[in-house]
Amino acid sequence: MSLDFKPGAFSDFFRDETFRESFTYRNSPDAIRRFPFPFDRDEYMYSVNMEPHVPGRKGSVFEKTFDVDEHYVSEMIDRAKVLADDPLRCQSLPHMTLAGWDTLELIMEAKARDYPQWFSLTKEGDRWHWINRPLGIDHTFTFLDESTLPYGPFEYIMRQTQGDWTLQDERDGTLWLDAGVATSQADWSADFDIGMNFHEWHAPVPLAHDLGVFDRALKFLLKLQHGSPVRRFNWTMTVNPLLDTSPENYPKWGPTKTTLTQENLGRKQHLRVELQSLYRLPRSNAIAFDIRCYLGSFEQIVTVPKWGRRLHRIVRDLHPDLATYKGFIRNRPAMAEWLSKYDDGAPTSPGWWPED
Repeated sequence: MSLDFKPGAFSDFFRDETFRESFTYRNSPDAIRRFPFPFDRDEYMYSVNMEPHVPGRKGSVFEKTFDVDEHYVSEMIDRAKVLADDPLRCQSLPHMTLAGWDTLELIMEAKARDYPQWFSLTKEGDRWHWINRPLGIDHTFTFLDESTLPYGPFEYIMRQTQGDWTLQDERDGTLWLDAGVATSQADWSADFDIGMNFHEWHAPVPLAHDLGVFDRALKFLLKLQHGSPVRRFNWTMTVNPLLDTSPENYPKWGPTKTTLTQENLGRKQHLRVELQSLYRLPRSNAIAFDIRCYLGSFEQIVTVPKWGRRLHRIVRDLHPDLATYKGFIRNRPAMAEWLSKYDDGAPTSPGWWPED
């Protein structure tokens, strides 16, 4: 059984688009309104900003456990291309196989429950029947028997799941990144980070270590309980709607930072938002970390006036070390100039939702 993308996968809902070369990716008007704008105030400093991952506002990216949106099929096609070119973008150390099965179960059950029109899971003992209609997959397999899957359990479900994922094994009083898939990451490498502990993995982040952010985050995560997932936002900037901004491919995408002008910046510059959620897994006791990527061009974001004002103030006033880490210190003056046209100085309301 192979994961073929059969004709007819695209529909009135699922968009046929690209995240490379021709860059035909766009958000529909509905997708703009539900975009997870990550700033709840007019200033930003790195923080843990954890909250319970519970069902949120209807129609928002928080409504379901895992958000399946209009970009799902195209994102899965892009992931398949990345893994075909570089299989090491998805790795799982041998002792993480059980955590892979835990993750497969978590995702299949949630999608079948939340999107019955697209996904179905039927269990007869250890024999499971999984249907993924958007990708044309109809597969019966034996739970916990790797020989009944075309890939290991982690890779199998990752080829059907938006966002990058890591699995952390808990030992020696910390968390170890011992499995991961990264094809839509913001300049980090699963191949490089596999086997690192929590503080090693986060070492490049400026300021946060001195503020004790990661010490507090680790202490919090070690207490994470099964059935009580949490979520947070992270963000960066990307030129063009490119999912694969990996260090392995930096020679391809790095030079695009020099191509911005006031004429093309609104179309090319994208706010890249990660909705990160974490789950304690039941059998392995590992922690699954879902890093779901959303892309919104500046010209689309400013169609929400509150967001246009706030994004200008964030870009203009961000600490230089954070602007460097987020990858836009070079272009910050140009970005602030472009955004300033959409900031009339009016106050913004608390929270990240658009004004209703």
